[in-house]
Amino acid sequence: MPISLTDLLSAEDLDLAIRGSAAIAPVPVQWVAVTELEDPSPFLSGGEVVLTTGMRQRTGAVQRRFVESVHRAGALAIGFGTGLSLERVPGPLLEEANRLGLPVFEVPYRTPFIAVGKLVADALSADHVEQLQELLSGHQVLAKALLSGRGLTGLLKDLAGILGTEVALHQYGTEVFSTAPPNGIPEQTVWHRVPIATGMRDRCTLSVAEPFGHPDLIAYAQSLISVELNNQARRRVRERAVNGQLLDDIVAGKLTGQDAVHRLRASGVSTERRQLTLLVEAAAAQAKLLASLPLPPVFQDAVSATCEERLAVWIPDGDPAALAAELGRYLQEAGVQAKVGVGGAYAEPAGLRWGYYEAKEGLLRGAAVNEPDRLSLASLLMASRDVPLADLAAEALDPLLAFDQAHDAELVPTLEKYLAVNGSVAKVAQALGLHRNTVRYRLTQIADLSGYDPAVTADRVHLYLALNVRRLTA
Repeated sequence: MPISLTDLLSAEDLDLAIRGSAAIAPVPVQWVAVTELEDPSPFLSGGEVVLTTGMRQRTGAVQRRFVESVHRAGALAIGFGTGLSLERVPGPLLEEANRLGLPVFEVPYRTPFIAVGKLVADALSADHVEQLQELLSGHQVLAKALLSGRGLTGLLKDLAGILGTEVALHQYGTEVFSTAPPNGIPEQTVWHRVPIATGMRDRCTLSVAEPFGHPDLIAYAQSLISVELNNQARRRVRERAVNGQLLDDIVAGKLTGQDAVHRLRASGVSTERRQLTLLVEAAAAQAKLLASLPLPPVFQDAVSATCEERLAVWIPDGDPAALAAELGRYLQEAGVQAKVGVGGAYAEPAGLRWGYYEAKEGLLRGAAVNEPDRLSLASLLMASRDVPLADLAAEALDPLLAFDQAHDAELVPTLEKYLAVNGSVAKVAQALGLHRNTVRYRLTQIADLSGYDPAVTADRVHLYLALNVRRLTA
């Protein structure tokens, strides 16, 4: 600590003597200013001890103005050097200082001003060195937390200990970590908030409860947290890409049995427990964000993967509706325009495939959160890759799609509406604003081009499955 005014006045070998009646407070002395100016206030910043010999203070009025200017500048005390121009501290100076409550002390002729300044400077230097040592020690503690494998949680705990207060980290508006006690922090707590730069627009904020010590350490903590969050993001991208390939192989039926079990276990997915599947689909412009997007703390036991530009999340059991709603709120807070599809909770690789298709079919409903429903026949067949359903769908629909593209004939939309209204030509005509004969003509074209007649039940089922497969694989 810098030397206090009380310690300075009681320092041995200086022989400083208090002459005024103002109270002496143990406030730290920031500097010693030596001046003979009548008005030194423009050159003072506050917290100084002002030393003078009064060489230019020849009248009582000048002496009073000097005291007033020193007091106005925020100085702590006036040290008056005697034996040079005056043998004692002048009365008007003392009277004005007493009136303003500004301490005055006498510096005898045998004590050079430089001795007073050196004592204060040495104390300031020692304090600065101590602060640097503490700052360096804090740097080492925080860096060690990361290098020793304790991660971001260890770093933030150590930071809270060094600052002597509570800290919290928020990302995308969600609390990632907090040292707050179980009963919480008083509402009147004032928080010092600093942004954490990650380059990913994730609105990450470090909050520190006031008051706290070692404020210079916060800037270093900011940089370490930023580096660690960027490292975590890169790890998520790599892990989700690997897990995405695994998911793709399982969904495609390329990986089954014990091989799938071992691969899933290596990725952190236990096939002995039911795994709930959540599937996130973002708007096209934001799809790339899903690869690095952190998940809320409630998903700390989850395993995630990127597949078909979607984010798949496997989490052991849990309340599907609550988890999906939490994920939906988190995405909204993060500014990601996305929808969440919820699959059932299944064990074994085959069950994960089913859950994936349930979640994927849920996304087709288009709501922000789409809870699981009965899996359609198309999805059941898609989940079983033994059936070449995609090829059958292409055989039926490709001629229609090609004709529509070449002639803008709207055959596929007409077929979709026809199947949706259970084969009612009148309802199709009303919905599409067409004449009934136009609808019948289009149905004839569909039958001729595809080889499947929508009016025949068996063919209608085939066309219905083909359209649903096309939607699921789009």
